[in-house]
Amino acid sequence: MSLVLIGFMGAGKTSAAKAAAAELGGRPVDSDALIEQELGTSIEDWFARHGERAFREREEEIVLGVLDGETAPVVSLGGGAVTSERVQQALARHTVVLLDVEPDAAWQRAGGRRPLARDRRRFDELLAARNPLYERLADAILPAGRRETLRHALPAVRALAGAPAHTKLLWAESASGNYPVYVGEGLLRSGFAAPGAPGRPFYVSDEHVAALNGSPDIDHIIAAGEEHKTLTTAERVLRAMAVAGIAHADHVVAFGGGVVGDVAGFCAAVYQRGIGVVQVPTTVVAQVDSAYGGKTGVDLPEGKNYAGAYHQPLAVLADPSLLASLPAAEHAAGWAEVIKTALIAGGALWQRVQASATVDREVVVACARTKLAVVASDERDGGRRQSLNLGHTVGHAIETATGYARYRHGEAVGLGLLAALSLSNQPRLRADVEALLAAAHLPTQLDPDVDLDAVRAAVERDKKRRDGRVGFALVEAPGAIQTGVPVPEEHLLSALQELRPHP
Repeated sequence: MSLVLIGFMGAGKTSAAKAAAAELGGRPVDSDALIEQELGTSIEDWFARHGERAFREREEEIVLGVLDGETAPVVSLGGGAVTSERVQQALARHTVVLLDVEPDAAWQRAGGRRPLARDRRRFDELLAARNPLYERLADAILPAGRRETLRHALPAVRALAGAPAHTKLLWAESASGNYPVYVGEGLLRSGFAAPGAPGRPFYVSDEHVAALNGSPDIDHIIAAGEEHKTLTTAERVLRAMAVAGIAHADHVVAFGGGVVGDVAGFCAAVYQRGIGVVQVPTTVVAQVDSAYGGKTGVDLPEGKNYAGAYHQPLAVLADPSLLASLPAAEHAAGWAEVIKTALIAGGALWQRVQASATVDREVVVACARTKLAVVASDERDGGRRQSLNLGHTVGHAIETATGYARYRHGEAVGLGLLAALSLSNQPRLRADVEALLAAAHLPTQLDPDVDLDAVRAAVERDKKRRDGRVGFALVEAPGAIQTGVPVPEEHLLSALQELRPHP
């Protein structure tokens, strides 16, 4: 079996293959170089004289010879090689790694230098058309751009051999650390463990998740619910870790939903000034959002997540089959986070969310990829990551004003999305999102007794305020989010009033 690199023009497959092959102690095979050798001319010249169809026929023959012949440690394929059904079938015998490249970066590297890279609009359309195929074929998806990325990710890629079939690996990058994300049904039942996690694990879970059939042995159980995401709960976890003799070389496993992930991650961040944490999310909210990105923390009466730390995990293991055990209301609450992510991503994910309320492996992967891409460019909320606050500024305020006990996190986020869309002056999109929330039996109006002044005051205390003001994430269109937008108090009050029950 080889590592076979696929991806669009300009993804850096050739240089990544060289770096990975050197790590594995072999020589890479570059299909484009091999094709030019056998054709006796450049691909560009062959294209010009014979056309794309003739080239694809010769390319298919040569690539199949590589994939079916003597195995090389790493093979890099041309961007269009995977359009052949016979090549797709041959790839099933190998570990396929997609180097995922952004359109601007791909054009910068390949524009004007490849036969199909003469026109920017056609170039972007071709990339958009091929991306679903690349993603379907890939066992692992890595960000393109740096030749050492694949080399660093090799242990995680090779660990896929011990994972259940159809498990997908995503590679997360941030300024403070990189880590693998595995998404696959049956990960828990298979006994798959995060590669390279040091020492012994200390499992933290809540009372509901710990009772599930097949759950691992739990070292410390916390009470379920946002109202228990407190410093008191964190102290109990930290003291249990100390009593158990957890050392700096050991790690925490957060086995549960967003509350467990936040509390356990926070404890890992501060215990002995920081030890590793593996996130094993078991709820929709956690699998599509909170398990990624390294934000950990607990709530104070004065504000949500007021005490916390950035602490990237060692790994994330997301098993969508666990979602079947969720109560219907908990599953629905997570759908609000999917809607939020789809509004940020736009494109195919937004179209899918509009058509279906099913959260499966593909939706989890798409949401995770969206968040990981944002975090990779802005780990600490300096700019682009503020888009992930969409719906959360008002949503967190609603949770704070109601004592963290009235609404599930996802329910509050759904209400916050409606407020954000009102502030965005997007009545039609607000109506679409309201219909999506209602179809999932999520609240679209605040309870009549919720104090709007208390919600407004909680917004003003939002921990992300800068220079004395709160900047909102607002929506121009799905896939186009403005961040740091100041909102006049009267506009905020009007958006909150729209959440009141209609007469």
